[in-house]
Amino acid sequence: MNKLRLILFSCLLLAAPSWLPAAFGQSMPMPTLSPEARVSLITYGPGNDDISSSFGHTEIRIYDPSLGIDRNYSYGGFNYNTDYFILKFLRGTLPYWLSVHSLYQAVYYYQQNNRSIREQLLNLSLAQRQRLFNNLETNYLPENREYRYKFYYDNCATRPRDMIKEACGDSLQFPAPEQLTKSYRDWMNDYLGEKPWAQLGMNIAIGRPSDQVTTNWESMYLPDNVFNQLAQSTIKQANGQQVPVVSSTQTLFQPQNLPKQNLPLPLYPAFVFAVLGAVLGFITYRQYVQGRVSRWIDRVLFGFAGLCGWLLFLLWVATDHGVTAWNPSLFWLMPLHMPLIFWVTRQRNQRYINRYFGVTAALIVIGLFTSDVPGGAHILFMLTLLIRCVANIQQVRRANRELALVR
Repeated sequence: MNKLRLILFSCLLLAAPSWLPAAFGQSMPMPTLSPEARVSLITYGPGNDDISSSFGHTEIRIYDPSLGIDRNYSYGGFNYNTDYFILKFLRGTLPYWLSVHSLYQAVYYYQQNNRSIREQLLNLSLAQRQRLFNNLETNYLPENREYRYKFYYDNCATRPRDMIKEACGDSLQFPAPEQLTKSYRDWMNDYLGEKPWAQLGMNIAIGRPSDQVTTNWESMYLPDNVFNQLAQSTIKQANGQQVPVVSSTQTLFQPQNLPKQNLPLPLYPAFVFAVLGAVLGFITYRQYVQGRVSRWIDRVLFGFAGLCGWLLFLLWVATDHGVTAWNPSLFWLMPLHMPLIFWVTRQRNQRYINRYFGVTAALIVIGLFTSDVPGGAHILFMLTLLIRCVANIQQVRRANRELALVR
C-alpha cells in the first residue's frame, strides 16, 4: 500500500506543472510560438450530408512543429441533443461554440462525405501569428467559447475572418469593392440548387433584410467567399512592402466528380404544387358549375396557410436571426387565416365570406408582386389560393342574384 501511495504521489508531482496553476486559480501562461509556426485557413467544400453542410465550413489552423502544436479552431460546434433544440434553432438562440481539434481528426469525415479540403498558408509576421494564437486560445476558454449563431452575420466563416483581421489590424487590406450585384439571398441560393425543398423553405422564411446587396466584406458569410477574398488580399510587412496575404494554397483533398443525385421530377416542389393546383382547380370548376363550394377544401388550404403564417410571424417577432423581419410572404400566408377560415365558413357567419375572400385575394395579388422566392412553386400555391377566393366570391354573388330574382 505504501509503495502504491508513493507511485501515485510521484505521478502527481510529474503532472504538477500542468495542474497546479489551475488548482490555485492561476491561468496558464500562453505558449510562445516559435519562428517555425505557421497559420493557415482551412476551407471545407459544401456537402450533402445535411442542410448545415450545404454552405461549407471554415477553420483556422495553427501549426508549430517545435512546440508540437497542431490545432484547428472551428466556430461550428453545436449540440444536436441540447434541450429544445428545434425551438432554440428557430429562435436563433441555439448556442454555438469554438471547438479545437487537429486537422487530421477532421480529414476522414470530409473525405467520407466527398467534400473538398483546401489550405491557404497566411503570410503573417511572427507577432501577428502570436496575437492570433493568443486571441484564439482566449476565445477557447470555457467562459468565452459560446456565441449566438446568426446565419448571415455571425457564423463559422465570419468569426475566423474577424479573428484574422483583428490580429493583423490595418496591415491587412482586402480587395477594393467591386460593383455590388448579389444580395445575401442570391449568395445563399447559389448553394441550394440541388436542395429544392430547402431552397423553397428558406426563401419563404427570410424577409427583406436578406435582399440587401452585399459588399465584399458582407459576402464573406460564406466560406468560399472568405477563401476567394483572402486570395486577393494583401498585407503590409514591417518594411512597408505590400505582399499577398496568402503565400501558398494547396488542395488537401479533391472530391470525386460523382453523378448528381437529382430528385425525381414528381418530387420537385413546382411539380407537386402544379399537380395540387390542377386537381383543386378542376374540383373547384366542377363544384362551381354545380352551384356549390366545398368548405373542407378551404379550411385545409387556408388553415395550412395560416399555420405557416404564424410560423413566419414568430420568426420575425420572437427570434434573433436578423433576417426574418419584414417578410412579404406574410401577404399570402396571412396568420389570421387560422382561425378566421373556420369562423367565416360557419353557416351563421357566411355573410362575411365575400369580404374575407375579397381581402384575401387582394393580399395574394400583392404577394405575387412582392415575393422574391425562386422556383415558382410558391406562385403556383398562391394561384391555387386565388382560384378558391374567386370561386367563393362568385358563389356568393350568384346566390345574391338568385335571391334577388326570387324577391
